[in-house]
Amino acid sequence: MAFDTTRDFIAALESAGMLRRIRAEVDPHLELTEIADRVMKSPGGGPALLFERVKGSSMPLLINALGSRRRMEMVCGSEKIAEVVENFMAMLEPKGSLSFFDKIKMLPKLKQVNDLFPVVVDKAPCQAVVVAEPSFDLMPVCQCWPDDGGRFITMPMVFSRDPRTQALNCGMYRLQVYDSRTCGMHWHIHKGGAEHLRRMAERGEKLPVSIAIGCGPAEVFSATLPLPPDINEMMFAGLLRGSPVRMVKCRTNELLVPAEADIVLEGWVDPQELRLEGPFGDHTGYYSPADMYPVFHLEAMTTRRDPVYMHTIVGIPPMEDAYIGEAIEQLFTPLMKKQFPEVVDMHMPTAGVFHNLMIVSIKKGYPGHARKIIHGIWGLGQAMFTKLIIVVDDDVDIRNYEQLTWRAANSVDYARDVEIVKGPVDDLDHASQMWRFGGKMGIDATTKWASEGHTREWPEIIRMSDEVKRKVDARWAELGIGEL
Repeated sequence: MAFDTTRDFIAALESAGMLRRIRAEVDPHLELTEIADRVMKSPGGGPALLFERVKGSSMPLLINALGSRRRMEMVCGSEKIAEVVENFMAMLEPKGSLSFFDKIKMLPKLKQVNDLFPVVVDKAPCQAVVVAEPSFDLMPVCQCWPDDGGRFITMPMVFSRDPRTQALNCGMYRLQVYDSRTCGMHWHIHKGGAEHLRRMAERGEKLPVSIAIGCGPAEVFSATLPLPPDINEMMFAGLLRGSPVRMVKCRTNELLVPAEADIVLEGWVDPQELRLEGPFGDHTGYYSPADMYPVFHLEAMTTRRDPVYMHTIVGIPPMEDAYIGEAIEQLFTPLMKKQFPEVVDMHMPTAGVFHNLMIVSIKKGYPGHARKIIHGIWGLGQAMFTKLIIVVDDDVDIRNYEQLTWRAANSVDYARDVEIVKGPVDDLDHASQMWRFGGKMGIDATTKWASEGHTREWPEIIRMSDEVKRKVDARWAELGIGEL
């Protein structure tokens, strides 16, 4: 089911018993975070929360909207979504090597993708109200943690256009509010928006930027995805929804934003202007330090007639972003398998905060195979930030941490099986040797072969015979032990 608006999603969550309305007034300075954090860390992620009275604002605030597996399943659509995503990615591959019959087979899939491209409309609910005096202060922007540098907009969909290719990019970057008309733009150097800004700097021009807050949940989720730069995030949202996203041109620039957004902020960023941004209590569980980042200048603001401000908090996991990350993992594991057919499964544990730890199981086929996978992953887009990659055999359940620890720890000679390299790391990695540059490690925890230099006998895993298992199964009730 496609949810066109924030209100649609709220109604569905409430009907399913997955939303709580908070009618008491709540302070956006720290108090709201403490309430939401307790809920997010409850079993299963807790319910979504709709704060109807946030001190200092007339807008209700929605948080933890994506904070459970069930809610992410509602956003991502059918159980076969990974297969649909794989077909979509196949559309983007060069077709020169395909035979005539292969191309014919691709036509139905190609039409499926084309039907999901965003549709541009002339009028939109997001422009129903034109705010005469635009101001961030009209929204219930929160200070999340005690040592944050100020108030932060945490769930914005930030739109910019590549000045060379004209490709539209949408990303989610935190925005520190400095005053009623300016905010920090936390663009990491590796992100699409930052690249657009660099290209505008070459021209000596300002970069038009528009920010949408609140929308259908598929659009919000798609803004978080690590997609290649030439893939339109809103087209991907259409794939998740099963129907195209309606877009509308902004009032003061040529950018397109979702027509069903709750709030649209239009403005620009000057490549020559930097300002101190942060600290910020981040998804690593630590405060990311203050540093110099670009500044967004607010020029125009429109809203729906009934806008809902969408917010999230990050910090010590698990939090709402854990379920977003889990969904990203499920969507992109099939694509990694397509890139590396030997990969059986891939997992990024929540406590690894996305970029710190990746576990991969493979069907090993030749000497050094695990190392090939490790280096291959470091060459895949934002997977280059992964600080630790552990590769195990295909019969290891990488989501069973006890089994994983037992098998991996028993299969490693740390003088032989560890590879340490230097390269780009995430902006938020506070432990790296230098900012954005540091060490990463790969561990080959697969069974070692003689052809890899292990000439000693590799022992068999202790396993009971199937005959004895069946015998004990048959006698279990007689033994009187009961269910285990």
